[in-house]
Formats: sequence, structure tokens, C-alpha cells
Amino acid sequence: MPRARSQKSEALHRPAEGWQGWDDYADFYDWENAQTLDRRDVKFWQNMARRAGGPVLELGCGTGRVTVPVARTGARIVGVDRSGEMLAHAHRRTRRARLEGRVSWVRSDIRSLPFLSSTRFDLVMAPYGILQSLVREADLKATLDSVARVLAPRGVFGLDLVPDLPVWKEYRNKVRFRGSRGASDSRITLVESVRQDRARRLTIFDQEFVERRGAAKRVRTFSLVFRTLSVPQMRSRLERAGFRVTAVLGDYKGKSWDPRADVWLILAEKC
Repeated sequence: MPRARSQKSEALHRPAEGWQGWDDYADFYDWENAQTLDRRDVKFWQNMARRAGGPVLELGCGTGRVTVPVARTGARIVGVDRSGEMLAHAHRRTRRARLEGRVSWVRSDIRSLPFLSSTRFDLVMAPYGILQSLVREADLKATLDSVARVLAPRGVFGLDLVPDLPVWKEYRNKVRFRGSRGASDSRITLVESVRQDRARRLTIFDQEFVERRGAAKRVRTFSLVFRTLSVPQMRSRLERAGFRVTAVLGDYKGKSWDPRADVWLILAEKC
């Protein structure tokens, strides 16, 4: 019996897969990001698409926060995401922008991209820490191999890592944000807890979004898990997957990287 209880306790505290939680997060993703990252990275990816000059693929496109602005530059772009709820928001964003003919949405796993061998992209983007949702080494390897397969010769793979996740202090039930949603009478509160599994380089965010509209109340509770590698560690993974790193940047304006940088951006080409 003690062994059974121990196994149950371990299961309850074992971090989820990196892709879990995102369906529940979809309704609140844009609201939270407007208060954190907002559009700080968008111009960078727009400029990358202009320089690429050909088809663009975005990994983990979510609600289309980056995808749609990139499409506005004239690029043809495909957004891939595993979350159907996230993609539902992305479809609505495309219709509002009247860009249906320039953006394609694909529901799929980035570890095994569902494109024919003849399909090639001149730019593959992995914005805002999406690769950190790959919580196992095998998941990252499969994704890098999949990207290498679809990247055109001399194409660019750009990835953006969120650097500060491993140094977040652990806390429980902290009110992170409160505010309204757009012009509606909806009021949202984010109550968050943070756990660190330093042995596995994992940061786990336990999130509770409370939405009130008049007398009605809706609560969504879920966890998001991220695995953070250092820039040298990620660089070595890229090189093993057949990429050549061409630049490591410390901000979205092209500043050189150093370990204290607020942003970790890596650009690579297929060897």
C-alpha cells in the first residue's frame, strides 16, 4: 500500500507533456501576451520573412499573433500548431485581416511535420520559446530533424528562446494580472504558481484564469511546462541536426548576444 500511494503522488506531481494545457490557454493567450511580450518581436519576424523572399513556416503558431503580421508583408506563410482551440482563434484572426489566401493553418505535431518531400520553406520560424515546450531531448531532436527535412537549401531556421524561465522564483497562488478584455465587460484575473524541476531543466506554470462577466464566472485551470537549454547547448543540438549557426542575437534589433541578454535568438542554415 505505501508503494501504491507513492506512485499516485508521483503521478500527480509529474509534469505534463509540453503540448498539454494549450487548448485551455487559447482563450486567454492574446490577453496575457498583450501585457507581457505584446508585439515586441513582430517586426523582427516580418523583416526575416522579407529577406527570405519565399514560403515561410511557423512552428507553434498558436492564435496567429506573429503569423498574420508576417502575412501582411506579402509573404505566403503556413502556421502549424497541435492545439485545435489555438487554431480556431487563428482562423478568426485571418478572416478579420482578410488574408485567407495568404495564410494556411495546419493542425499537426511539430515533431513530425506533415509535408511532402517536395515541400520546401525558405524560412522556418520558432518564435517566443515554442521549442521550450519540447520537454524531452528526443522531442527536440525529432523537431530539429523535421525542420531540416522541410528547409530549403540556404534557407534560414530562426528560433527565439525565453531566457529567464529557469531563474523564476517558485511561488504559489500569486495574482499576476487583472484587467478587462477589449471593449467587453469581461474582467480577467490570472492566479499563477511556479514550480522548478532543475534536474530536468523544467519550469512549470500552474495557471488559473478567472473570468467574470456580470454575475457569471468561468474558471480555467491548467499547467504549462517549459524546458530551457542554454544557448551553447541549443547550438550544439542544431549542429548535430545538420545546421550551421550564422548568428546569435540578444534582442530584436540585432544586438549581439551575451548570457545576460533579455532575448536569445539563434539563426541557422542547413549545411
